[in-house]
Amino acid sequence: MAQPLKELVNAGSVQALAHGLAQVWPGFDADAFVRRAAGPLPGLKLKERVRHVASALAGAPFLETAAALTEAARAVKLDLWSGWPATDYIAVHGLDHLRESMAALAVLTPHATGEFAVRPFLDRHGPDALAIMYDWALSPDEHLRRLASEGSRPRLPWAARVPWLMSFGPTVPILSLLHDDPSAYVRRSVANHVNDLAKDHPGQAVALLAAWREQGGSHVEQVLRHAVRGLLRAGDPQALVLVGATPGAGSVRALDLASPSVAVGESLRFTVTLAADAPGPLVLRYAVRRDGSRRVFHLGERTAESGGQSFTLSKAHSFRPVTTRSEPPGPRVLEVVVNGVTRASVPFTLTPA
Repeated sequence: MAQPLKELVNAGSVQALAHGLAQVWPGFDADAFVRRAAGPLPGLKLKERVRHVASALAGAPFLETAAALTEAARAVKLDLWSGWPATDYIAVHGLDHLRESMAALAVLTPHATGEFAVRPFLDRHGPDALAIMYDWALSPDEHLRRLASEGSRPRLPWAARVPWLMSFGPTVPILSLLHDDPSAYVRRSVANHVNDLAKDHPGQAVALLAAWREQGGSHVEQVLRHAVRGLLRAGDPQALVLVGATPGAGSVRALDLASPSVAVGESLRFTVTLAADAPGPLVLRYAVRRDGSRRVFHLGERTAESGGQSFTLSKAHSFRPVTTRSEPPGPRVLEVVVNGVTRASVPFTLTPA
C-alpha cells in the first residue's frame, strides 16, 4: 500500500530543512527547531503538518528568516516535503513584503513549488504580484516559468480561490508567452490553465486557442487538445469545431452490454458500433447517469475517411470504490455521445458487492 502523502512531511523532512538552515544561519538552533516542528506531526493532516512546520520558523524578523530560507535552498537539496513549509512560511508571514517574498519564492520553487504560496500575494497585491509573475514567464528556469502559469490558475486544485483571477484576461499575457514553451512541464500547466478558464468563459477560451493556432508553433496542437478536454467532455460546439469535428455528426448502430447488471467493485463491459455521416473526426464520450448525477468519460476518437464508415469500440467501466466518491447500488443508464450529442442509451443495474 502506498504511503499516505501526509507521512512525507515527517521528522526526516523537518531535519532536512533544519540542516539547511543551520549551514547558512548563524545562531540557528536546529535541535530546538526539530523538537518544535516534528513533535506534534503524527496527529496532523497533510496541510496541517505543513502549516505547523512553517509556524515553527516564526520568531525572528521575516526578512531575516526569508533570506535564510533562500540560502538554505541553495546550500542543500530540499524537496517538496522539506521545502513546502518554507514556501508556506513566506505566504503567511511575508504579505507586507511583496517583492522580497516573491523573490524568495522564485528561489524556492525549483525545490518545492510555490504555486500555493503565491495565492495570498495575488489576492492582496493583485496586478503588482501578477506583473512579477509575468517576469517569471521570461525566465530561463522552467520551474519559474511554470509557476507563472500554475500559480495564477483560476481553479488551481487545493489552492484558495482568488476572485479576480476568475475573469478572462488578466493572465492571458502570461499564457501567450508560454503556450509554445519548449518545456512540456510548462505547456501542460498552460493547457490546464486554459481548461480552467474555459469552464467560465468557453467562447473566449476557444478564441484564444484559435489565435494561438493562427500564430503557429511546434506544440500548439498538443496544448490546444489538452486545453479543450473539458469543453469536449461537455459537448461544446465551438470546441468540437476547433478540433475539426462537426457538432452532432455521426450515429450509433449498436450498443451492447455484456450483462444487464454489474456489482460494485466490478466493471461494466460494453461494445458500441458507430457510423460516420461524412469524412472527419468523431469525438466519442460515454456517460453513466443516475438520479441526480451524470458523469462523462472519454471513449475514444476516430477519423472517418468517408461517409458511412463504421467503427466498433469496446470498453470496461470500473465501479471499483475509490476514496473520493461512492456509487450507491441502483438503476443506471449508459449513454454514448458522438460529437457532443447523445446518440444511444441503455439501462443497467448496479448491484451490491
